[in-house]
Amino acid sequence: MIRVLLAEDQALVRGALAALLALEGDLEVVGTAADGEAALGMSRELRPDVLVTDIEMPRLSGLDLAERLGTELPGVRVVIVTTFARAGYLRRALDVGARGYLLKDAPAADLADAIRRVHAGGRAVDPALAAEAWGERSPLTERERQVLREAEGGASTAVIASHLNLSEGTVRNYLSEAISKLGCENRIEAARQAREKGWL
Repeated sequence: MIRVLLAEDQALVRGALAALLALEGDLEVVGTAADGEAALGMSRELRPDVLVTDIEMPRLSGLDLAERLGTELPGVRVVIVTTFARAGYLRRALDVGARGYLLKDAPAADLADAIRRVHAGGRAVDPALAAEAWGERSPLTERERQVLREAEGGASTAVIASHLNLSEGTVRNYLSEAISKLGCENRIEAARQAREKGWL
């Protein structure tokens, strides 16, 4: 049996995924979590073979969760199941160690197959997205992404500086660099463009 842990913040989707996977004779859903922190704790406790996770979740994103598991529990393989058909998200997911990346509108059989393939040591990535992912790379550094994420919600330079433990001058420099790299007029436009490309 392949032991699977599900992490998905929408209860209906979480329940549907669990029910679908329960129909597979070789897959056992050992637990479900409604947020990333809970999924991390359950992974430590249950040691599943495969974690299936959404990207955007409360408390800890699926990408952050994959990165933490890669460090703490490298034996737990991660499959991301998301609505985000963006090459930037896929590239970031692979960079942090995810072994699978599927879209939520894929057939249910694709998810079970992906879990089996990842468990066996392979990769399972949406083919159309994989081709696109090797195109445009994000020009942003990790710090520039962090600052843009804060700016996206309309936070002031002072608030961003406080949240990230940086000086206001340093925050202004990061914002200026990000705006320049993306060829935008202001921080809001830069954050929107980076979000659309899956770079945040």
